[in-house]
Amino acid sequence: MFLNLLLQQQSSNPLVGFLPILLIFAIFYFLLFMPMQRQKKQQQKMLKELQNGMVVVTSGGIVGTIVALEDDMLVLRVKPDNVKLQVARSAVSSLAAEAKR
Repeated sequence: MFLNLLLQQQSSNPLVGFLPILLIFAIFYFLLFMPMQRQKKQQQKMLKELQNGMVVVTSGGIVGTIVALEDDMLVLRVKPDNVKLQVARSAVSSLAAEAKR
C-alpha cells in the first residue's frame, strides 16, 4: 500500500526529478559561461580600439609598440633594436603600460 502511494506521487510530478539537474545547469551558466562571454566581449572591444603608439603584449609574450594598423594585421616595433614585426590583430592578448617596458 505504501509503495503504491509512493509510486503515484513520483509519477504525478516528473519535474521534481529534473529540478536538481536544471539547477546544476543554471549554476554552471552563471559561474562559467557568463564570465567567459563577458571576457570575450572585453577582448574584442580592446582589439577594435587599438591605435598607433599603444604598447601591447602578444599571446607569444612579445611586447611592442604599434606603428601601423591594417584590418586584421598590426606592425609592432620591438625594442631594443627597433625590429618591426607583422602580427595578426587576434594575437594581441593585452595592453601593456609604458612604465613596464
